[in-house]
Amino acid sequence: MYLVGEDCDQAPPGERLRALWARPGILWMPGAHNGICAIQARDAGMQSLYLSGAAMSASMGLPDLGILTIEDVCFFIRQLWRASGLPILVDGDTGYGEALNVMHMVRCFEEAGAAAVQIEDQMLPKKCGHLNDKHLVSPQDMAAKVAAARMARRHLQIVARTDAFASEGLEAAVARARLYVEAGADAIFPEALGTREAFRAFAAAIDVPLLANMTEFGRTPDITAAEFEEMGYKMVIWPVSTLRMANKAQEKLFEILRRDGSTLAAQPDMQTRAELYATIGLARFEALDSKIVSTVLPTESGG
Repeated sequence: MYLVGEDCDQAPPGERLRALWARPGILWMPGAHNGICAIQARDAGMQSLYLSGAAMSASMGLPDLGILTIEDVCFFIRQLWRASGLPILVDGDTGYGEALNVMHMVRCFEEAGAAAVQIEDQMLPKKCGHLNDKHLVSPQDMAAKVAAARMARRHLQIVARTDAFASEGLEAAVARARLYVEAGADAIFPEALGTREAFRAFAAAIDVPLLANMTEFGRTPDITAAEFEEMGYKMVIWPVSTLRMANKAQEKLFEILRRDGSTLAAQPDMQTRAELYATIGLARFEALDSKIVSTVLPTESGG
């Protein structure tokens, strides 16, 4: 937890993420859907985070159909950034409109603390990348959005996602990716490639940092971070894993509560009060508050 008055890295988040890309090895970017999840990821040794549109929507009880607004997403960005201080790649869906809307999104996300934004080449209403019947904008329209994002950004890294593999095939997905790089994308996210062979072929064709999506219960086979690295990928995300775990645990808790009229049987699986306070840094906040109060002294009158 970053507190007012604490030392922290003053480099812009986008520059910090770019530096992580420059290091050897693949960058793990687990999904975090709220502030405490971001703290737990950081405390587990993660160096960066992914903020999924599907996780944000689901946490609000909504489907991932492009319903969220820019301000909805900024609320989540601020939580994760304030809580963890880690560079965050944010799911920007289709950019919330056309070129001018994309430029507005970029500035808002930067001001909220994002390190990078992902923009995809679907049409609204968009779908999860692992579902069927996705409809795409033209490559030129998507390239215009990427160029607009590049023009508006100060430090934010631009990750262009293509969903073309499912409907247009590998060659078309590669062609789109190359056009997006020419338009200014810093990295490429090929969605739902489906096989190890497709992941390898795509990586062999594109010479910028690549992101792999290891979402569960989708079209991607279970592949480890080390395997993705060997294939040529620089980043791997697990976008909704933490939300899936939290939701399942809550479901079990409500079953126990309804059955027993008590949470006693669930308590061994609960985070204790002491563990919660340690995670969110309660003692540090209290110590900072006491320090501030003790050092604000009245000035003696000169009369």
